Amino acid sequence: MTVVEGLEGELEVVGRVTVASNATFVARIGEVAVVYKPVAGERPLWDFPDGTLARREVAAYAVSEALGWGVVPRTWLRDGPLGPGMVQLWQEPDAEQDVVDLVPASQVPTDGWRTVLEGRDEGGTPVALVHEDTPALRRMAVFDALVNNADRKGGHVLPLADGRRVGVDHGVTFHVEPKLRTVLWGWVGEPLDLEEVAGVERVLVSLSGALGDRLAELLEEAELAALEARCDRLLGDGLFPAPDGEMSPVPWPLF
Repeated sequence: MTVVEGLEGELEVVGRVTVASNATFVARIGEVAVVYKPVAGERPLWDFPDGTLARREVAAYAVSEALGWGVVPRTWLRDGPLGPGMVQLWQEPDAEQDVVDLVPASQVPTDGWRTVLEGRDEGGTPVALVHEDTPALRRMAVFDALVNNADRKGGHVLPLADGRRVGVDHGVTFHVEPKLRTVLWGWVGEPLDLEEVAGVERVLVSLSGALGDRLAELLEEAELAALEARCDRLLGDGLFPAPDGEMSPVPWPLF
């Protein structure tokens, strides 16, 4: 069990996130607010091995660090009052900012936004799923493609007051089969920019070094090989990927 220096004190649970599908708690380590997800509170999934979601969250953070973009808040494994689990630094989103939104189809913003899909709400009104068109969100989409994120809901994208965007809830990642389900499809088929290519290259090189060593502690060998293959594919194509497979390309619910 990895302990992060300076945050190895007593973990005190102060609340529970009741809307989460797995047991998720707000906690404190001294004065530091964190999210705590014990392995014992993970719900079994048909397509992911039991008891692996916490490790996948930590693996996602490791890839984020290798990219150098700060997509994922600091995340680590440690013991807690409900057993070992994932702990992540709490991020307070800015309620005044919308990054992903569902808007009436007649009111789709045209400047600085991308439309993902259109449909009708429960009342039959035409609506559109949109997200902002920013470098920070583009990089999150590249990150999701690399880690094969099967659950990028709109609520998993947190806009921070300083302009940063961070992603949370990465337990269903790194599957060997195509599982990418996301609300960030606005750049499908468009070229990666130079920094996005450089980020993927950093991950690919790091897989032969420290990143590969760290991920070997968290993932299966086949999952590591699949990650390397996704790096190669992104670099070879040089484009934002399109949906792959027969499953829905967007998560449900969307938020």
